[in-house]
Amino acid sequence: MTLDELLAREGIRKTLASYTAAGDRLKTGDFIKVFTEDGIIETEPLDSADKFRYQGREAIGAWMDRWRAPGAAVHTSRFIRHHLSTCHIEITGAESATARTYWVAYTSIGPDHCGYYLDAFRKVGDDWLIAHRRIRDDWMREDGLYHGSVSRTAG
Repeated sequence: MTLDELLAREGIRKTLASYTAAGDRLKTGDFIKVFTEDGIIETEPLDSADKFRYQGREAIGAWMDRWRAPGAAVHTSRFIRHHLSTCHIEITGAESATARTYWVAYTSIGPDHCGYYLDAFRKVGDDWLIAHRRIRDDWMREDGLYHGSVSRTAG
């Protein structure tokens, strides 16, 4: 492994951690910074009502802001914390990479839902940014607090 590969991997891990921290805390400005200007975020959920696709920082930011809109009852949890685990990173070029990262989300009732991210990264300046994120759900508990939450943030 070369020094450039090590730096790329650490840059990607930093982006993954930044996405998670900003998303869990609904910090829209920090959240959209982890995407390329033309970045895409989309789901392949267990419940088709929670399917979405947004492209570009502006659209992604507008979606994130809807989670904080006054009176938005998108879920009943006091908090959400996404925990990342296994992350397999493939460096595909000098300025491109892919990754598969497993995650589990905890809420007020414990493990709520889990799945994995399929990401395409692009190097922009010194940063490795998400060019395309596919969120795949593997499981959601029956009494999960996030059932239907994404569909309630639809534009």
